Amino acid sequence: MTPESHSLTDTDDPSAAPPPGCPAHDLGPGGLRRLYGPGAEDLGAVYEKLRAEHGPVAPALLHGDLPIWVVLGHKENMHVVSTPSHFCRDTRLWTPMRDGTAKPDNPLMPHLAWQPVCSHAEGDEHLRLRGAVSGAMSTIDYRAIRRHINRATQHLVNKFCEEGRADLVSQFAERLPMVVMCEIFGMPEEYNDRLVEAARDLPKGTETALASNAYIMDVLMRLTARRRAEPSDDFTSHLINHPARLTDEEVAQHLRLVLIVASESCANLLANVLRVVLTDPGFRAQLNGGQMTVPEAVEQTLWDEPPFSTIIAYFAKQDTELAGQRIRQGDGLLLGIAPGNVDPRVRPDLKANMQGNRSHLAFSGGPHECPGQDIGRAIADVGVDALLNRVPDIQLSCDEHELRWRETISNRHLVELPVKFEPGPQQEVILSSQAQSVPSQRTGSRTAAEQPRPTAPEPVDPPGTPLSTPAPGQAGRQGVFRRFLRWLGGR
Repeated sequence: MTPESHSLTDTDDPSAAPPPGCPAHDLGPGGLRRLYGPGAEDLGAVYEKLRAEHGPVAPALLHGDLPIWVVLGHKENMHVVSTPSHFCRDTRLWTPMRDGTAKPDNPLMPHLAWQPVCSHAEGDEHLRLRGAVSGAMSTIDYRAIRRHINRATQHLVNKFCEEGRADLVSQFAERLPMVVMCEIFGMPEEYNDRLVEAARDLPKGTETALASNAYIMDVLMRLTARRRAEPSDDFTSHLINHPARLTDEEVAQHLRLVLIVASESCANLLANVLRVVLTDPGFRAQLNGGQMTVPEAVEQTLWDEPPFSTIIAYFAKQDTELAGQRIRQGDGLLLGIAPGNVDPRVRPDLKANMQGNRSHLAFSGGPHECPGQDIGRAIADVGVDALLNRVPDIQLSCDEHELRWRETISNRHLVELPVKFEPGPQQEVILSSQAQSVPSQRTGSRTAAEQPRPTAPEPVDPPGTPLSTPAPGQAGRQGVFRRFLRWLGGR
């Protein structure tokens, strides 16, 4: 697929356009289906039409009628991510970027513009940058993080438990990931509504996206400077002190990458798991009856409703062939996570239970596989479990057909999830402060995947625990007790 075969000049000829109402009216140059605009409100349906017309790899058009290959097959997606000799993430190789047909005002430019981060780098530079991120990830103590996720869940539930109703998207799913990531980064004091809103706004390519980006980068550059001067036991400090010797700009850019991806993906994953629990009686019965654990429910959701629908994009480094399609050097390929997960060759029965099967595409694969997937799983596992234990009678407060989604090329985001339940009292719980209990970081080389993953939530702080930061003497006594517990656990 080349720019010449789908010239943008075709759209300037009124006589070439089909009449209104014609089934081809939503098609673009060359008769290709658009992945945006009228006719693309339900991208899942568009992908299935493309699969029926072209097979597992199909030509289509991105915003601005830019040509793209959509990879729909599970096997083909795995081939793309696992063959760096043929496909890479360096957007500078894309022909529309090289010849200028990808305009600076294209709404997808935040995804397409090259950045000096590991997700766009290749070769030795990718190894250097990715090594720093993975190295910092490997220091996270997942026991401590899971305890913090539980406390953060209780804290968020406290804000609506007495009302007997809530919106689990805006009041829970969009907030829990940011609380956790601020703690992991070592900046819990920076958590606020504006940071949550900016992180949600930035990936959408809205008119305010640039301002949101500027705000987030200001927060992260200040954090980087602070940790450069005064290292602590947190992800940011480990990223700074990694032997790769990242510059302040590189540190802040990678913090932004991790923050935005974690916030967006975890918010979607939490909302999707909770929606299924609330709308599928059989699914909930399996959870309540012990036939399915929360982690298994999360994995099922990663198959059925992955947090990201697609990844924009991979690029051909040389002429090649994929599923019978001739891919030319410089062509772009949209990694089809959601359509790949429902490939009929691997899931002939979409209602079949996928328990124990982690071969979904939700976290991509190959050299650019998501390095923070264990954080995402921990937030979803513990957050959902703790919420359902806290309000076991929770139920949807509207009809299922009334639920609304906001769909973009990259994901399908539930707008709101209104629920009702029997009002209950707040539970006294303290969110750890920066000075007292930033999650302990380990300097060893064990990876996050090796951490134990209890399915039951940690107990909340007992009644009587103050809601504010303890007095210095009290904090000291708690510090001794915490050190004893760490020694008892062999840490």
